[in-house]
This record gives sequence, structure tokens and C-alpha cells, in this order.
Amino acid sequence: MRRFERFIAIGDSTVEGLDDPDGRGGYRGWANRLAERIARDQGDLLYANLAIRGRTTREVRDEQLEPALAMRPDLAVVVAGTNDILRPHFDAEATARTIETMQRALIEAGATVLSFSLPDLTPVMPLALPLRDRIHRFAVELVAAGRRSGARVIDFTAHPVASDPRLWSDDRLHANSLGHARIAEALAHALELPGANANWAAPLEARPARGLTGVLTDEWRWSREHFLPWLWRHARGRSSGDGRGPKRAQLSPVVPFESTAERR
Repeated sequence: MRRFERFIAIGDSTVEGLDDPDGRGGYRGWANRLAERIARDQGDLLYANLAIRGRTTREVRDEQLEPALAMRPDLAVVVAGTNDILRPHFDAEATARTIETMQRALIEAGATVLSFSLPDLTPVMPLALPLRDRIHRFAVELVAAGRRSGARVIDFTAHPVASDPRLWSDDRLHANSLGHARIAEALAHALELPGANANWAAPLEARPARGLTGVLTDEWRWSREHFLPWLWRHARGRSSGDGRGPKRAQLSPVVPFESTAERR
């Protein structure tokens, strides 16, 4: 196993860790989980997470790439694109090329680089059906970008379990704690970490189908609590990341995660 000294994660809310509560008012997320695993295996690791929710791919490049390079990472994760896909106009190739630019810069600086695509959201969010083609085109372009740059890219559109609603939070745009754990395992497998395997892609146990009443109730609640507020915020030109800084702006040692129950 290659030893990593400095791990940097850059991107949007997915990288920030929404919606994987840490029990202290913040978010843990798959990047933290991966950092904790590497630190446990090696004994130590320096880790920074420059991600900010709401950022487009270009904003990630413009705001986060240079600070990341300044930290001289030997492991980096670059994940973005969701906020581009949700915009009225989306260019899959241009978005993937922007990610490729970041991948190349980090690889040329000596880092092993990982990225991953957004899975098909239709099973999670039926209203996302019009986005299905965008998501698949972006996945194709991102995989191609990884081949050109040398980054390791996980294509979650190729794994049905990634679209299981039970891995997603109530807002249907972010993974829940189980989903973040699966993503961390997928990245660990891509890095060939000790004990990592392909079990992250195994399907969950089958569950009984919901009745029409339950489906309609869930759709109305989601629309009221998440979709309509999201539409209103974007109609006013606002972002969930307005006024926010990076999650973990400086390299610092990774400490073992303790759940609320463990701290009692």
C-alpha cells in the first residue's frame, strides 16, 4: 500500500459531507470517512477539505484548485458537476474538461487523484427524469476525462445500488450516512486500501413496494420541504453556499471519529 501524507478534497456539497451528521452540528461525509480510514491504516494523515456547498465546477476550479496545490497533496479528490447539471444550460463536455484541468494539475503536482460521477437520480427523485440524459452524458465525459488525465474515476451510473433511495437523504440530492459510507468504501476500493473490496456495490435487501398513497404523500412532503424552497432560492440568484468558507481550510491531523453514543 502506498503511504499518503497529505489528502486534499475539493468540490461542492457532496464533498462537504451533506447529509451525514457528525453529532456535533456539522457533517462528517465520505471524505472524512476515507481520511479516517487511511489514518487508521497508516497511523496518521494530514487532511484538508476545501469544499463549499452550491459551487459549480468552474467555481471549484477558480476558488479551490490553487489553495489545494499550495498544500502539495499526494492524494486528492475532485468531485463537482451536480450544480452544473441543475442549471438551465449544461454542457457535459465543458464541465468534464474543467474537472480534467483540475485532475491534471493535481496529478502533475504528484497527487493520486480520484473523481466520481453522479448516479441516475430518477429512482430517488422522479422529477429528475429530465436530468437523466444530462447525468449519463456527464458520466461518459468524466470517464473519458479520467482516461486522458490519469485520474481514477468511479462511474456510479454503472452501479444500480447508487440509485437506491435508501442511500439518499430526505432532500434527494445528498447521500445519507449509509450512502456516504458506501461512497467512502468505493473510493477505498479504487485506491486498493487494505481490506477494501467491491462489496460497496452490492444491492441492498429487497423491500416491499409502497402503495400509491404513500408515494404521493412522500412526493408532496418533499416538494414542500425541499424542492419549492430550492426553486425560490435559485429564482432570487442565491446559493446555499453564500457566505460560507471551506469546511476544513488547512491541513491538520486526522483524529478518530467518535459518535455521540461513543462520547457518552
